[in-house]
Amino acid sequence: MNTATISPVQKPWLDSYPAFTDWDMPIVPEPAHAAFDRSVAAYPERVCMEFLGRTWTYRETGTMVRAAAKGLQELGIKKGDRVALMLPNTPYYIVLFHAVLLVGGVVVNINPLYAQRELDELVKDSRPHMLVTMDLEAMYPKAHETVEQNGIEKLLLCSMTEVLPWRKAVLFNIFRRKTLARVEDNDRLVLFEDLIENDGGFTPVKITPDEDLAVLQYTGGTTGIPKAAMLTHANVSANAIQVAAWYNNSKIGEEKFLAALPFFHVFAMTVALMTGLRYGAQIIMLPRFDLKTCLRAIAHKKPTFFPAVPTIFTAINTFPKIKEYDLSSMKVCISGGAPLPVEVKKEFERISGCVVVEGYGLSETSPVATTNPTVGVNKAGSVGIPMPGTTVEIHSLEEPGRLMLTGERGEVCIRGPQVMKGYWDNPEETAKVMQGGAFRTGDVGYMDEDGYVFLVDRLKDIIIAGGYKIYPRMVEEAIYEHPAVAEVNVIGVEDKYRGQAPKAFIRLKEDETLTEDELNSFLKDKLSAIERPDSYEFRDELPKTMIGKLSKKELKAEEEVQGNTPAEESAA
Repeated sequence: MNTATISPVQKPWLDSYPAFTDWDMPIVPEPAHAAFDRSVAAYPERVCMEFLGRTWTYRETGTMVRAAAKGLQELGIKKGDRVALMLPNTPYYIVLFHAVLLVGGVVVNINPLYAQRELDELVKDSRPHMLVTMDLEAMYPKAHETVEQNGIEKLLLCSMTEVLPWRKAVLFNIFRRKTLARVEDNDRLVLFEDLIENDGGFTPVKITPDEDLAVLQYTGGTTGIPKAAMLTHANVSANAIQVAAWYNNSKIGEEKFLAALPFFHVFAMTVALMTGLRYGAQIIMLPRFDLKTCLRAIAHKKPTFFPAVPTIFTAINTFPKIKEYDLSSMKVCISGGAPLPVEVKKEFERISGCVVVEGYGLSETSPVATTNPTVGVNKAGSVGIPMPGTTVEIHSLEEPGRLMLTGERGEVCIRGPQVMKGYWDNPEETAKVMQGGAFRTGDVGYMDEDGYVFLVDRLKDIIIAGGYKIYPRMVEEAIYEHPAVAEVNVIGVEDKYRGQAPKAFIRLKEDETLTEDELNSFLKDKLSAIERPDSYEFRDELPKTMIGKLSKKELKAEEEVQGNTPAEESAA
């Protein structure tokens, strides 16, 4: 039996660490709202929030947070109560997120675009005492139905027009009035403007960071069944401390973070919101991602930090008029949420002049576990080295718990202060993913001699063809090398002879053409015969998740309907 050359004792990544950051730096647990409180005190007149042209200073934002905290307490919200935030990126999210934490409540992040059935499932599981949403037709009716059907005590309603600049508010009421919902007045309904109509004198609540929950973050985990990762105050604050310590050229009190990703997703919550507020930065919010709106925001509002997912970088790369936009303000572009194809990274860096730093994490790790350094070796194709205080181990796929040799593939397991407390009301699933104190990610990868982690694929996405393991990401990386390809997603489909075979779904760049034969010829020296896809499907668009990640789940569902994908395929 092999013995491991990578162990928690050796930590090979230490020699790759940036000179300005120590792996064993002190990470003192604190309430998740503490950094925001310090920024309010240190930069009261600095702009904290910018939303569609309207701004609020840290002083103004802090005043609203305290008033919202008192309002929540007057409505009976106490320590441990769950408050579901069903909100897009707006000032309401930032204010209520911190107000809930101040009174000892637990934020339940909910995607406002969820279908009624999905919303009901999450509410029944988390059992919130209050649901918060907007007065928009796309959100309010679902929220109202959920509150009534599930007996939620209060529905807190936030007005879209109240946070718009007055000219935009007038135009919104004239031209987009139909997007506002017809609100039914009842005993459960509370308006945000009424919630904060007080002196802000809330009653402070004692927080024990290592024990008290800050956030319930829903995730499909390694089984595809939604579960809520219990993130404590210590988990959330530790990860923001880790991320903030990673960048040596940041200027406290002067940065601008562009929040194009939704805060209800853990990547944006920690990297765009929590880290930004720790820096005393201005948070530029987009209510949803739109390519032209995003590019205009970069060109005119001059953000310096831009966290995004690979599909956003791809969209910018392939935009025909990209030369018309000035992207030079950006100092750090952070890619997360999904693997970043090497070709996408190179092209974006060429266009923008900004280095893209790829990182890796999961909802269960608050989320950031590894990141490439901004100074030093930034290895293309790698998700970087462990964050401060974080240990990454590669465990055997056949014998969980046995550490693998340098360069050998296995399951990526993580230890660190950002690792969740467990899954909400789900001790069985918690026990499955916690291995001797290490979190089993369900991702296959390896670590090189410098301590850099390389992901190969998700365990559930590995394709087994005639007993041979095919990693979709390896196939996708090879296809991305073709200059005509904009996006690609590879899944396993049923094959009568081999059991499974890879199938590639491809979106080409604008005005480009490509045939199956041409692509097969291109891939001959890049993939083995068994790894090359048996079939290709060229599409105008590929399905994506709510935050813009390419979705294998939808493609598998389509193939299953057609009888091409076994129902249990995802367990392979």
